[in-house]
Amino acid sequence: MTAGKLYQQLQQQQQVQLSMCSLKGSLLTLAILTLISFTYLSFNSLHSSPPPSISASSVSLLPATETTTKTVVVDVGDGENDEISDLYHSPRVFKLNYEEMEQNFKIYIYPDGDPNTFYQTPRKLTGKYASEGYFFQNIRESKFRTLDPDQAHLFFIPISCHKMRGKGTSYENMTVIVENYVESLIAKYPYWNRTLGADHFFVTCHDVGVRATERVPFLIKNAIRVVCSPSYDVGFIPHKDVALPQVLQPFALPAGGNDVENRTTLGFWAGHRNSRIRVILARVWENDTELDISSNRINRATGHLVYQKRFYGTKFCICPGGSQVNSARIADSIHYGCVPVILSNYYDLPFNDILDWHKFSVILKEQDVYQLKQILKDIPDNQFVSLHKNLIKVQKHFQWNSPPIKNDAFHMVMYDLWLRRHVIKY
Repeated sequence: MTAGKLYQQLQQQQQVQLSMCSLKGSLLTLAILTLISFTYLSFNSLHSSPPPSISASSVSLLPATETTTKTVVVDVGDGENDEISDLYHSPRVFKLNYEEMEQNFKIYIYPDGDPNTFYQTPRKLTGKYASEGYFFQNIRESKFRTLDPDQAHLFFIPISCHKMRGKGTSYENMTVIVENYVESLIAKYPYWNRTLGADHFFVTCHDVGVRATERVPFLIKNAIRVVCSPSYDVGFIPHKDVALPQVLQPFALPAGGNDVENRTTLGFWAGHRNSRIRVILARVWENDTELDISSNRINRATGHLVYQKRFYGTKFCICPGGSQVNSARIADSIHYGCVPVILSNYYDLPFNDILDWHKFSVILKEQDVYQLKQILKDIPDNQFVSLHKNLIKVQKHFQWNSPPIKNDAFHMVMYDLWLRRHVIKY
C-alpha cells in the first residue's frame, strides 16, 4: 500500500470517528434536554394542582398519635369546588362515589311476607336497637328503592329479627322462620341463584339476629350482613358485611361540642358488668380519683338525666364491649362530644372503611385497660382538642333521621352497601 493511500485511509477513519463523536454528543445533549423538560413539567404539576389526600391506614390498636386534620379542595367536575376533610380515608373518592351513589343506587325489596308480622315493618324507632327500625322505614320511603328488580344493584331481605324478639318468639322458632322465608324467596324468584346470594343483604341490630340465622349457613356465608354485632370472632367478614352503628335514639339531650373548657373529668364509664373487660375495668379503676368509673348504671333516682350529663363534663368516654363487642355508648359519646375510647377486641367499627377513626377516637386493646389512666394522661392537650373538633365533624354520620338527610347514618350505611355492590355473576 502506498503512503498516499495509507494517509487517505487514516483521514477517512478520523472522519468516521468524528462523526460518531458528534452523533453521541447530539444524543447526550438531547437526553439532557429531555430530562430537564420532564423535571420542569413534574415540578410544575406538583405546584399547579394539589395531590389527592389518601390514607391507607386502618384502625389501630394503639392511641392515635397524629390527629391533625387537613382539608383538600375537590373539583367534582361541575364547576363547583367543595372542601372535604381528611377524616375520610380517601376524601376525593368518598366525595365522588357518594354523589354517584345518590344518583344511581337502586335496591329491590322483596314484597313477600305479612307486613304485620316480621316483614317490612320496623320494630320501633326508639331504644338501643332503633337503628334497625330507622333503616327499615327509610329504605321503604327512599329514592334508592326500585320496584323493577332488573334495575337493582342489591336485593333487601326485609325480615326483622328484633320484631320477632319483641313478640316473644323463641330462638328456635326464629331460626325456622328465617330459614323458611329465605328458602321461599329462593324458590319463587331467580335473583338469589344468579349470584348465590352475594348481591342480597339483611339488616339486624339486635344480637338475636346473629342467632336467628344460624340454620341458614348459606345466608351467613354469601349474603351481606348489616349488623350491630360486627365481631371478627363470631364470623363477621369485613370486606363483605357492614357494621351498623348502634344508636340510642332519640338522644335525651342536645349534641355537645366546642366546649373543651368544660371537660374537666379525665374519663367516664358507668354500666353493668356483663363482660370480662367491664369486670376488669370496674375492678381496677372504680375507686380512682381521676377516672369516673362506676360498675353499675346510674340510678335515675339520683337526678334527671345524670348519666347523659356526665358526658358533657368528660374528656374521654370509655367504651368497653358488653355481651357483644358493640355498644350504643360509642354513638352517645360522639353525640355528646366526649372522645370515645374503644376498649373492645375483634371489633369492626362502623364506617371503618370510610372514616379514619384515628382522627376522633382512641383505640386500645383490652389488655391496655391496666394502663388506661396513664395512656389518657399522656395524650397532649392540643391532640385532645383536635380529637374533639374532629368528633364534632362526624356527629352527623351517627344520627338517624326520618326522613333521612344527606350524610346521616342511613346514607352512610347505604354508601357502605354501594361499595359492596360489585359481585361475581356465577
